[in-house]
Amino acid sequence: MENKDSTQKITVTASADMDGLRLDKALALVAEVGTRSRASHLIENSLVTLNGKIAKPSVAVKENDLIQVTLPPPVSSELQKFDLKLDVIFEDDDLLVINKPAGLVVHPAAGHAQDTLVNALLAHTDDLSMKFGEERPGIVHRLDKETSGLIVIAKNDQTHEALTAQFKERSTHRIYYAVCIGTAKNLSGSIRSFLARHPLDRKRYASVLGNDKKPLQDKDDPPSIGKWAVTHYEVLHRKSGLSYLKLKLETGRTHQIRVHLSENGLPIAGDALYGADKKVKNVEAKNTQEDLKSLTRFLLHAAELGFTHPRTKERMSFKQDWPEDIQGYLKKWGLQ
Repeated sequence: MENKDSTQKITVTASADMDGLRLDKALALVAEVGTRSRASHLIENSLVTLNGKIAKPSVAVKENDLIQVTLPPPVSSELQKFDLKLDVIFEDDDLLVINKPAGLVVHPAAGHAQDTLVNALLAHTDDLSMKFGEERPGIVHRLDKETSGLIVIAKNDQTHEALTAQFKERSTHRIYYAVCIGTAKNLSGSIRSFLARHPLDRKRYASVLGNDKKPLQDKDDPPSIGKWAVTHYEVLHRKSGLSYLKLKLETGRTHQIRVHLSENGLPIAGDALYGADKKVKNVEAKNTQEDLKSLTRFLLHAAELGFTHPRTKERMSFKQDWPEDIQGYLKKWGLQ
């Protein structure tokens, strides 16, 4: 494992202790894997075969079955430190809570190899969870590049595993605020659907539709593709063709809030990918239209974050207001 592309392949013959266990539970007994969440991650990314075939985490293992695992390469030594002063809201030996600015990508990706939150974290501390050996040290959950607000970072694997479990179990608390173009019809409600890659545009996500061209909404009857997503919303203000929403996530899927709002006629201001630019002309005030056209980000903010500290078991709760420039817009538009 000396270079970025190196991987480690291991082969395990299922022991008597593994007989009858789910594949993810059995794989957690393998020293190189170590935990069930790590095992699930490997399985879901098609890095595990059972008797030569890709298998689901729930399949039962039998004694003497052949399990082959491809472990991702370790965190690349090519990752560079990024000298960016972070807005650290909280930090101890186990984790950090950061107020992420809009415009900062969370982890390295195409076009952003060394100027991400991960790179800034490497400059901030030598203690970051390495988790699965990916180039995402410390990253438990994501915020889109243009989304500002609160994100928690793990400093060690134990904290990472525990926080990941809380997000998966939906025991975390997450509140977002969004400025949307359009006038919301209902003052509150919930949006439910299965989200998958858009069939025509791989940059976008979309709700999976039924034969009636409406989003499938029966959680107990899932389609062959898509992940269940639930967004709860409350309208705080409606004025001049804009709506100011408070949103609570029940699930945390990629682009979830952006998709759910845009599909309900309320694209987030500044979010051209989901059609906001096409609706600016519907806003009544011309000066507000000009403000919207000048935005360099979309107006989604992760304002509240709550979780149980993995080591102390204390319930942690954090709140962070919009950046000052956006607060100025909200007051100018009469949304606060």
